[in-house]
Amino acid sequence: MVYKFRVILDTEEDIFRDIAILEEDSLEDLHNAIVNAFGFDGMEAASFYTCDADWAQQEEEIPLFDTGEIAGEQETMATYKINAILNQENNKIIYVYDFLNMWTFFVELAAIEEPQTGVIYPDLLFAHGELPVDSMLKNFDNAPLSEQDMFGEFDDEMDDEDFDLFDGDDSFEDFGYEDNWN
Repeated sequence: MVYKFRVILDTEEDIFRDIAILEEDSLEDLHNAIVNAFGFDGMEAASFYTCDADWAQQEEEIPLFDTGEIAGEQETMATYKINAILNQENNKIIYVYDFLNMWTFFVELAAIEEPQTGVIYPDLLFAHGELPVDSMLKNFDNAPLSEQDMFGEFDDEMDDEDFDLFDGDDSFEDFGYEDNWN
């Protein structure tokens, strides 16, 4: 069977892609289809998140790479088949690409159909809207975020007294080090 998804970028504007992919393909295959459909270079980390019917509650994270403490213990996108995660009842999932820019997508299973002869899957069925040059940075203050707001003003000229940690005393006793510790 072929699963047809609508992948919606979390922006005020309508930006989405419709993708068809085989049900036995992995979530990593879906990740690659989304990356290609939106024109990303594919060099950033990403994760899928299972969620509730309203996309409001993120649940289990399914990362692109094993990020667990013990190698091989955490399952990744490559180990999950699409039909094991998504079906007619559980038809929504969240996808986040590039954790610095937080490109967030709502992925919804729209249809399950028979494969078409001669079509190579995954297949980009429809594209609507242009991807913004920069991701929509989340601003939790609801105020414009400028570089000065993020980093403040820096004094490029620093005096020696800015680095005077010991007030002229070269003893490290206050820090628990012996004078000749090495």
